[in-house]
Amino acid sequence: MSSPAPFSRYEFMIAWRYLRARRAEGGVSVMTWISLIGIALGVMALIATLAVRSGFRAEFVDTILGANAHTTLYMASTSFTNELTDEVYTQAGVIEDYDAMTAQVAALPGVTRADAVVKGQVMATAGDSSNVAEVFGVSDAALAAMPRITDPATSAGDLANFDRGVAIGSGIARELNLGIGDKIKLIAPDGAKTAFGTTPRVNAYDVTYIFSAGRYDIDRTRIYMPLTEAQSYFNREGAVDEIQVFVDDPERVGDWTVPLLQTAGEGALVWTWKDASGSFLSALDMEDDVMFVILSVLVLIASMNITSGLIMLVKNKGRDIGILRTMGLTEGAVLRVFILCGAFTGVIGTMIGVLLGVLLALNVDSIMAALNALTGGGAWQPEVRGIYRLPADLRGWDIFRAVALSLTLSFIVTIFPARRAARMNPVEALRYE
Repeated sequence: MSSPAPFSRYEFMIAWRYLRARRAEGGVSVMTWISLIGIALGVMALIATLAVRSGFRAEFVDTILGANAHTTLYMASTSFTNELTDEVYTQAGVIEDYDAMTAQVAALPGVTRADAVVKGQVMATAGDSSNVAEVFGVSDAALAAMPRITDPATSAGDLANFDRGVAIGSGIARELNLGIGDKIKLIAPDGAKTAFGTTPRVNAYDVTYIFSAGRYDIDRTRIYMPLTEAQSYFNREGAVDEIQVFVDDPERVGDWTVPLLQTAGEGALVWTWKDASGSFLSALDMEDDVMFVILSVLVLIASMNITSGLIMLVKNKGRDIGILRTMGLTEGAVLRVFILCGAFTGVIGTMIGVLLGVLLALNVDSIMAALNALTGGGAWQPEVRGIYRLPADLRGWDIFRAVALSLTLSFIVTIFPARRAARMNPVEALRYE
């Protein structure tokens, strides 16, 4: 007669019966519950943390790519010496034949759009309030193509009126108490050149559009102005400061650096969005790895409770193990029975943890809103974190990692007490019974 196959039905039945045994019957239900709850909470924390970290990174990158160029082409500054005073002056590089260069850049494979831009720093004032701002002179089509700027859910005004005034960030509008139709005064230090030196240039513009890019720093400092007006205001007649380039795969934006430099010629420089934010994103990736390791330790600690519970179960079931061995149960069968006892706890705890973690991740916005309401807005500060909300991005890979880690640890920690039960001498177990 052949022996039963490993993990037969009776092994599952014995393991499940031991796991459900009451304390009066020699069971360790309290330790089982502690192990199960610990694993569930550990898996929940791991899944929720990974989802929030992924969501934060995705939101941060989206706010960058939704309101900024993927890469920027500009010319290097030039220096010259005044022969009379021997003073050295530095002149910012400009692109004069920008229409032709923009067309050449836009024709490169993988480039979806290229826009000429004028940039400058100004002091924005309205009434008694003032704020430092960065002006972007762009065309109507360039502004309309920025998804974060033109989102109707977070903006006010009509883009059709952009050529009649300026578009300002919601942070500037809030600090200067401005609305659609109000006037904003812009003061540029590099204004008209006279015999007595350079005088600041002061112009007033109608606010025709108010946007929110989802980034606190952008909304608080950025102003968009029609390109021709910006050229006149910043003394850039017939020239622009840079060409903003958008590509079909922003994550591989570095692949376009060499083609752009070859197209622009001598003196050209390129600055990508990863150059501007790469260090911060690298820090986020490192923090993700560290958080996974830390929370993995928490899951391991919770899994160790399974070992404690199984050791107590083996001790309490010594008589039963001796009887089963005398009835013909092999060492391997006893080993598998107690491995299944721990595995049941790990699997059930992991399933509960996945459910709780997914629910927590899906409702993190509501939870943060409630915390903000209780703390008066102190739970999430956009001026510190940069973005206005804490999103969660549930990814199948993150859930799989959490489940695989929990199950692997739950199975591994059962081996020692299960081997101890399997090696128990049935004669010694029944000697005093």
